Amino acid sequence: GYFDKAGDEMCLFVQVETIKGMENLDEILTVDGIDGVFIGPADLAASMGLIGQPGHPDVVAKVKSGLEKIRKAGKSAGVLAVTDELIKSYKSSGANMIGLGVDLILLSKASKALAQKYVVGIGEDNSAGY
Repeated sequence: GYFDKAGDEMCLFVQVETIKGMENLDEILTVDGIDGVFIGPADLAASMGLIGQPGHPDVVAKVKSGLEKIRKAGKSAGVLAVTDELIKSYKSSGANMIGLGVDLILLSKASKALAQKYVVGIGEDNSAGY
């Protein structure tokens, strides 16, 4: 029954990651069929000249303002947040979808943990005894 129900159960999210996108957020929110907006703080920071600073107060303020607008428009509001402080802050600003990790960082940490466990000389743990 997937094909019979899919159209009714799909949702459409757009992603806003630049100053220009944030400036046009009100207009984006009026587009028929958009169910939600996901804000990308890292790319937004870069477009603000704050490369590598997604937690910068100016970026956080823009993100929070955007989340509030999205929710007031009756849409779902998403954002990526990787610290407890940002998670709480964005949630209180209306985010109801929060990405909690970065895939590349998660993969890197898991790979390093495996190497430390099994490869002699990589890490101090090497608890597997190999």
